[in-house]
Amino acid sequence: MIILLILTILLWFWAIFDISKSKFENQTINTIWLLIVLIFPILGSIVYFQLKRKFIRLETRKFEPKFLKQ
Repeated sequence: MIILLILTILLWFWAIFDISKSKFENQTINTIWLLIVLIFPILGSIVYFQLKRKFIRLETRKFEPKFLKQ
């Protein structure tokens, strides 16, 4: 029972940390997900991780250095 409680708390903190670090398309979506996870810790965290990819920006960084040709 204690292990289940510890895992639940870890999932909750992991979800909150991930929400704060993710780049959402809209800042209000970030706030909404944070409120959902805070109000419904277990269910909110599970639903967030399942639906996360639909709300974050998935653009990849492009490395395009501009070297001077000599």
